[in-house]
Amino acid sequence: MMEKRQFFIDGAWVDPAEARDLEVINPATEKAVAVISLGTAADVDRAVEAAKRAFLSWSETSVQERAALLERTIEIYERRSAEMDEAIRLEMGAPADFTREQQTPAGTGHLQATLEALKSHQFERPSPRGGSVLRHEPIGVCGLITPWNWPINQIAAKVAPALAAGCTMVLKPSEIAPLSGLLFAEILDEAGCPAGVFNLVNGDGPGVGAAMSAHPDIDMMSFTGSTRAGVAVTQSAAPTVKRVALELGGKSPNLIFADADLETAVRFSLESCFSNTGQSCDAPTRLLVENGVYEQVVALAGNIAPETTVGDPAKPGGHIGPVISELQYERIQGHIERGVADGARLVAGGPGKPEGYETGYYVKPTVFAGVTNQMSIARNEIFGPVLVMIPFETEDEAIRMANDTPYGLAAYVQTGDPERAKRVSRKLRAGSVYINGASPDWDVPFGGYKQSGNGREYGEFGLEDFLELKAITG
Repeated sequence: MMEKRQFFIDGAWVDPAEARDLEVINPATEKAVAVISLGTAADVDRAVEAAKRAFLSWSETSVQERAALLERTIEIYERRSAEMDEAIRLEMGAPADFTREQQTPAGTGHLQATLEALKSHQFERPSPRGGSVLRHEPIGVCGLITPWNWPINQIAAKVAPALAAGCTMVLKPSEIAPLSGLLFAEILDEAGCPAGVFNLVNGDGPGVGAAMSAHPDIDMMSFTGSTRAGVAVTQSAAPTVKRVALELGGKSPNLIFADADLETAVRFSLESCFSNTGQSCDAPTRLLVENGVYEQVVALAGNIAPETTVGDPAKPGGHIGPVISELQYERIQGHIERGVADGARLVAGGPGKPEGYETGYYVKPTVFAGVTNQMSIARNEIFGPVLVMIPFETEDEAIRMANDTPYGLAAYVQTGDPERAKRVSRKLRAGSVYINGASPDWDVPFGGYKQSGNGREYGEFGLEDFLELKAITG
C-alpha cells in the first residue's frame, strides 16, 4: 500500500500539522491501495501563506515565462501519462482503456487549450472610446476544490488557467480520489513551478474545504462538485466577499424527435449516459422522446442497453467499471428502488449487483420507461448508470419539460431537422447544448445555468475567470 501522507507546500513535500490517516479504497476490490492524511486549518494556513508570498513575484512574470512553464508541464505530463492512467484506475475504478483514451488525455487537452489562450490573450488594451487603458491582472491567491469523477480533468481545468493568469493557488483534490492530484503535483515540481505558486493539501470538506472558503487571504474559490457542497462553499466565502466560481450538478435532458435516426440516437444516448459509469455531471440522464416513436425507442433501448457490460477496470475492453464508493453504490440503489416503487417500468438492469461481481461497487446499467418528469428518478441527480425515458407530445412540451429542472448544465437534441435543432437549442436553459451526438473541444466554455453553477471553464473562458479587470484613466 502506497504511503501518501505528505502535502506539497512552498515547493516541498511536508508532513501534516496533525496526523489524520485516511485509506484510499480501490472501488473494484474494496481494498485500500494508499493512505493519505487529512489536513486541517493549520495546513491550509501554511499553504495560503506560501501562496500569498509567491504571488508577489509570480503575478509579475511575463506571458513567455508562464507559457514556458505550461509547455514543460505538458511534456512531462505526456511522458508520465501511464502513471496517471494507473492512478486514476486505482482511485476511482475507471477501466484501463477508458482512462487511457478519455480520463488522462483530458489533462493534456486543458493544458494545451490554456497555453493557446495565454499566448493569444490581450492583457492590456485601450478602452473602446479611448483615453483609458483596460488591464487584466491576476486575481490573487486561489482556492481550488476538485471532485473525484473526472479527477485530473478538473484539476487541469483549474490549475492551468490559474497558472496562466499569474495566480498562485492551494488545491484540495477529492480525498477519496487523491492519487492523480498528488502525481500532478510531482509533475509541476519537475517542470520547475516556483515554490509557493502551486500548493496541495489533502482533506475533506469540513476540515480543509471550509477553511479554504473562509480564509481571508484567499481571493477566489473555484469549486466543482455537488450543488449542496457548492452552496456551503459560497456561504463560507460570503463574509470575505471573495469571487466564487462553481461547476455543480446536472440532470441533463436529451430530446429525441421522431425525425431523428432513432437507432443512432438511442445508441448515443445510452453510451453517453453510461460512460464513466454514469458519473459525469453533464450526462444525458433524462431521455425525452416524442410520443409517436416512444415505444419504438423503448424497445431499441431494451435491445441496446445490454451491450454495455461491467468489468474489472484492470482488464482491457470497452466495459464500464464500479462506482466510486460503497456510499455512492447505496445511494444509487436507493434511487433505483424508489423508481420501481413509484411505478416506473424497468427496461434494463435494476437493483443489485451484476452477476459475478459481488465484490466491488458495481451497478447494473439501468433503464426506466414509463417515467414522468415529476418522479424522484427524473428530478434528482443519481450519478450512476441510470437512464429515465419520458414521452412528450409537442416541441413546446419537450422544451418546457427539458427546462423543468433546478439544473442547467447541459442539454442534448436528436433531430433530422436542422432548423428545429437551432430553434430548440436556443430555448433550452443550459450552458451547453449538443446536437446529434456532437461533442465540444477544449476551448468551448463549460458551465451551467441555475443550480448548475456560475462562471465558465476551459480555454480563454477559464483564463478570464482568474483575472481582474482594471481601468487606468488619465
